[in-house]
Amino acid sequence: MAQGVPHRPSTLDEVAELAGVSRSVASRVLNNAPHVSRAKREAVERAVHRLGYVPNPTARALATRRSGAAALVVSGEDPSIFADPFFAQVIVGASAALDEAELHLMLCLAASDRGRRRVEQLLRSKRADGVMLMALREDDPLARMAEEAEIPVVFGGRPVGLDPRWYVDVDNLGGARAATEYLISLGRTRIATICGRLDTEVGRARHRGYQDAMLAAGLEPLPPEAGDFTESSGVAAMAALSARHPELDGLFAASDNMGAGALRTLRDAGRRVPADVAVIGFDDLAVARIADPPLTTVHQPIEGLGREMARMLVALINGQDPTPLILPTRLVIRAST
Repeated sequence: MAQGVPHRPSTLDEVAELAGVSRSVASRVLNNAPHVSRAKREAVERAVHRLGYVPNPTARALATRRSGAAALVVSGEDPSIFADPFFAQVIVGASAALDEAELHLMLCLAASDRGRRRVEQLLRSKRADGVMLMALREDDPLARMAEEAEIPVVFGGRPVGLDPRWYVDVDNLGGARAATEYLISLGRTRIATICGRLDTEVGRARHRGYQDAMLAAGLEPLPPEAGDFTESSGVAAMAALSARHPELDGLFAASDNMGAGALRTLRDAGRRVPADVAVIGFDDLAVARIADPPLTTVHQPIEGLGREMARMLVALINGQDPTPLILPTRLVIRAST
């Protein structure tokens, strides 16, 4: 270097490259954000020391400025999903908790390429102080975006194949196991299941709970019929199960909507519930109470799920390091069993 020519200051990109992390992760470390693993934080700190990097105070002020909003992002394409009773209750719970923290709630869909681009821009532009992610499927691009986000991210339910640091979930496995055990306690031995999407952790966990209960009782689990948590999928799945297993005498449906659809199929086929087939759902939505007959179900605290997700996100935004949370379930007995 020629004498008199000042040494060029190191850049954030150089820090990130030396540390082997993304630029956004390096930025989070320098801004003392809590949502970074210890290994990545130490790698960035070593790179900063080695390069003599000095953060730009103006850029840091911009980076730490808050927007006053938090986003609930759902991996779906249909805007009517927010009118679904499940997501509507999640929104009620999240909105109440965010209101206490004086944060606005933003709703986003992100299954299409366009939707994912909008969410990626949201995560990078800091138009929200934090994000809650729900309904992620296996290999969902949103999971990668969450890893690289410059703002806190809380998962609503654990995604397949990932072990996020911050999440709120429901005891899906335990609830499904309790439902199946109850059917077995009634003397039912040919018990089938309508599982949810098996590219989601909630679908897999509820199916595992059914399998665990059957095997523990010395009964053979039947191959599942998959639905997508809608009533129409419950109608079709029940028709397929009845054709394959006309002798079945019990059914665990992994959602109330699918359970209600199954009841309709059984009624149309002339099968009596619960005399011929005992049926249990999962969620404890309004549809379970008004079904014919009223549907025994696994209650999960849906508003509580939204509320605890928002509270965890607020804690992260405020620099705290909360622990993951799994909410309990309980069986609600009605006339379908």
